[in-house]
Amino acid sequence: MEHPNHVAMETTNGSQLNLDALYKIAPSCFTEAKDEKGNVRRVVDFTKLRLLLGDDTVEDAPEVYDFTWVGKRAALQEAAAPIRKTLRPYKEESVDWDTTQNLYIEGDNLEVLKLLQNSYMGKVKMIYIDPPYNTGNDFVYHDDFHRTQQEEDEAAGVINEEGERMVKNTSSNGKFHSDWCSMIYSRLMIARSLLSEDGVIFISIDSREVTNLKKICDEVFNETNFIDIFNWAKTETPENLSKKSKQIIEYVLCYEKDKDTSKFRGIRKEAVSSNGLLNQPNAVGVLTFPQNTVKTSIPNGIIPAGMYGTDTYDVELLENTEVKDGLFIKPVKLKARFKWSQSYLEQELSNGTTIKIPTMKFSPSYEKKEYDPEVPANLINSKVEVDTNESASTYQLQLFPKKVFNYPKPHSLIQYLLQFKDNNEEEPFIVLDFFSGSATTADAAIRFNQALNNNHCRFILVQLQEDLEVALANAKNPSEKEIIQNAIDFLLEHNRPFNICELAKERIRRAGKKIKEENPLTTQDLDTGFRVFKCEDSNYKEVAFAPKEYTQDMLAGLLDNIKEDRNDLDLLFDCMLRWGVELSLPLSTTKVDGCIIHNVNEGDLVGCFEGAVTEKVIDAIAAMDPVRVVFRDSSFTEAANKMNLFELFKQKCSWTDEEVKKNVRVI
Repeated sequence: MEHPNHVAMETTNGSQLNLDALYKIAPSCFTEAKDEKGNVRRVVDFTKLRLLLGDDTVEDAPEVYDFTWVGKRAALQEAAAPIRKTLRPYKEESVDWDTTQNLYIEGDNLEVLKLLQNSYMGKVKMIYIDPPYNTGNDFVYHDDFHRTQQEEDEAAGVINEEGERMVKNTSSNGKFHSDWCSMIYSRLMIARSLLSEDGVIFISIDSREVTNLKKICDEVFNETNFIDIFNWAKTETPENLSKKSKQIIEYVLCYEKDKDTSKFRGIRKEAVSSNGLLNQPNAVGVLTFPQNTVKTSIPNGIIPAGMYGTDTYDVELLENTEVKDGLFIKPVKLKARFKWSQSYLEQELSNGTTIKIPTMKFSPSYEKKEYDPEVPANLINSKVEVDTNESASTYQLQLFPKKVFNYPKPHSLIQYLLQFKDNNEEEPFIVLDFFSGSATTADAAIRFNQALNNNHCRFILVQLQEDLEVALANAKNPSEKEIIQNAIDFLLEHNRPFNICELAKERIRRAGKKIKEENPLTTQDLDTGFRVFKCEDSNYKEVAFAPKEYTQDMLAGLLDNIKEDRNDLDLLFDCMLRWGVELSLPLSTTKVDGCIIHNVNEGDLVGCFEGAVTEKVIDAIAAMDPVRVVFRDSSFTEAANKMNLFELFKQKCSWTDEEVKKNVRVI
């Protein structure tokens, strides 16, 4: 009999994910080899790979086009390196825990992205991020890949009591641009794997790093998937500090995972306007407008066939027609350079579009009942109903007694970007923001759903627990200091830790409440909640000691390798991460024979972590028609009971040996 396999304690190695992807398209380039432990594993045969690729390979070429910087290789390696971390649920800090589909995750976004890979790979429809702009005053993630993080932070003197790891990247740093490039590069490498095949990413940036960011994105997403650099008018009152130009514009870089032929959707035209049907560059064609469909201001009477038109357009009336009481009561057959085909004209008429030929120039125009959204222009401003930073700053006062965020983005900007892609309501539209700051993306997603009267858009926000007291000490601008102090005062009054995540969560709570109060009749079912998770050390004790380092007390403690402060939900969500189950799925619990059984999404994952697992417990789990089952090692009083799992699940779930081995795990 076999023992069930253990749940993995580390995230998947990024290199292995790349190998798996390569194996799918080129299995002939792989062979088998034994590792240092004698285990057989799949490896790349580079000789075969080179033969397969033919002349399209390069090795040690003296000159190639490449964008590189100090630390790029280390950043790439770090993106692929596994970690022993987990996401712990904090139910008491969440809103509508049982029903919400939204997530708020606190922690280093590089680590969180790695943890999300199994559950969300290929499922995110849109990423929006507003990373540090590298102004010389920004705090950036301090990634050093040659020492442990603890060693590096201690050496730099930047670690605080919460273990936060952000430092100010000043222009005096010899690797000023390189450090920023490494920081964003490693995170985008992982973020790309989370995007669906029709997914899109938007990245806000200013002029300091836009060039470097464009080159990095060309490499990560492929320059063929570049869409545009949208220009957002961030302010109506630019500062007069520069002697050369006033800074009005910020940039939003846009890439698709796999660029397709579908159109982006901008603002839908609301106002009725007259649109001409003639277009000089088009080929000459013939349109026949049916009788009693075309309105006009021409007096009653018969109009003979002949040449009409304007100085710009030649229009030929091919057959006589007649006007009576403001309507052409006979067909109007015209030859000219038209925008529409006959079939499209007939389709528009059936949709209620009004056609007018107002004068004897015979220049037709149309008015639609409803216009399709236009393809968005690459200028984003008030004309498309997107606000400025000033508006976003003032908006805070609708939620808080004083301003508590420096430089928040307006929610209207992200709402506008959210509508660019078609929303297939058969699939969830997950938007991810892993530099979420003031949580504007959550506010925008909720408002986006409210406008569409559904909960189709779901958000995942990730934010490091930035210490506001540290930020206050480093702030130079008096207005920045005042706002940070406002934030600290607010958190003190509400007995909350002094970090930006506490403010952001409160912003989502207050924004959700405000939206429901403003729209009471249509928001009863609107999802304004979120589940809170925090990136923390593994649930499992460190057992990698040399034999001589073990003590009797340590050996006794290893009978159960799970840390004492971890509970059932900690273990359940850790298993969901390892097994690729989404963290927003509904949960239920039941108690059988003294054991609590957790059921994720009616059988997607069933877990039991306490009490002695009996056959009654397994009967109850089998009745849930599970896809995956996990137990705690210590729940089996005898080794024979654990080995007997295979036979029980084969009988009760009609699983084969391979299915049991795949579907049942222990921790």
